Amino acid sequence: EVQLVESGGGLVQAGGSLRLSCAAKGISFDDYGIAWFRQAPGKQREGVSCITRNHGSTYYADSVKGRFTISSDNAKNTMYLQMNKLNSEDTAVYYCAADPEGCRRIGDTMLLLYDYWGRGTQVTVSS
Repeated sequence: EVQLVESGGGLVQAGGSLRLSCAAKGISFDDYGIAWFRQAPGKQREGVSCITRNHGSTYYADSVKGRFTISSDNAKNTMYLQMNKLNSEDTAVYYCAADPEGCRRIGDTMLLLYDYWGRGTQVTVSS
């Protein structure tokens, strides 16, 4: 069974930083496109960032561009989302995902077409 497990969420003050981690079991991230999504209360799930299968190209939603960084560590089979300058709009449950292709988009909208998903980790930004 493939498992993706997020960690690193929590409560942080506006302007602060968090780094989310996603550890994989049963697959190697080196063989997959990887992504982070988030879902705020009352809102649709939205794409945050993704890396293509060869990890050569990255995409960031406009709302996080310049503040968030997606990365992976093949040795640890773990992906990360470094989040800086957090604000209240970043409050959401964050999900990691992996797919053999990954990073598919229509314009600026990341498609929810991923084979594997984590269960999410809560990020709450306080004022």
